[in-house]
Amino acid sequence: MSASKNIRRVEEMLVATPTSDGDGVRLMRVFGGGDLSRFDPFLMLDEFGSEEANDYIGGFPSHPHRGFETVTYMLDGHMQHKDHMGNVGELKNGDVQWMTAGSGVIHSEMPQQKHGRMRGFQLWLNLAAKDKMQPASYSDVPASAIPVYPREGGSIKAIAGALPGLQGHISRPVTEPTYLDIVVENGKYSESFAVPDGHTALVYVYEGRAEVGGTVVGKSRLVRLSKQGTVEITATGPARLLLIAGKPIGEPIVQYGPFVMNTREQIDQALNDYRNGTLTRRG
Repeated sequence: MSASKNIRRVEEMLVATPTSDGDGVRLMRVFGGGDLSRFDPFLMLDEFGSEEANDYIGGFPSHPHRGFETVTYMLDGHMQHKDHMGNVGELKNGDVQWMTAGSGVIHSEMPQQKHGRMRGFQLWLNLAAKDKMQPASYSDVPASAIPVYPREGGSIKAIAGALPGLQGHISRPVTEPTYLDIVVENGKYSESFAVPDGHTALVYVYEGRAEVGGTVVGKSRLVRLSKQGTVEITATGPARLLLIAGKPIGEPIVQYGPFVMNTREQIDQALNDYRNGTLTRRG
């Protein structure tokens, strides 16, 4: 590596904003809505977390999706997934569910606890046009199956992707997503990540603070980085942050609530299919 390596710089910083979804679940919307092309291939990131049952007990009753993937990462708590295919998944501390909605899924995500902390993230990852109408599927990944790489004063949990020295549990063609949970427990942490040039790279700090590409990033803030060079992260613990990266699809994005397609006509078709009870019969 040359001494004058190219480092990705911050192009945009967002502050997570409080909102609610499902049956009154309080959460923080990190990004989502508006011009989604700058986050391509990602569509949305939500952080949920509370000690108060009233903030999460309503859960996410039965609802549809089409055209993308959802990645649910539980830090704490117990959530149950059920879908129209008869699948039942139990998400507990550290577990991940990677669901491909494809042509259509109708599912629910409901808390299985009435007290204590529930905390985690849901990331939406777009599908290319050629993959949007594939049959729905999902994978529940227990925490014990996800590689954890020790670092001085902390660790990296590699949920998805492949970077030099890091191999995540999940891989996907086309979008090539990287999803890392970086934990800095004490002392100073510094690392360079060779995210492929051209890939979108996002860093979300959810505890403490970190320096990303020379910019200080505080808690509940996400930065979108330039497209060339390495991702440089430095932090003094305690701190926790997500590194999310992926290859842009470069296709039109049309979103209407739980449906993400390439044209308005396809959205209209999804709405009609849902109303007619045929959403899950395609693909």
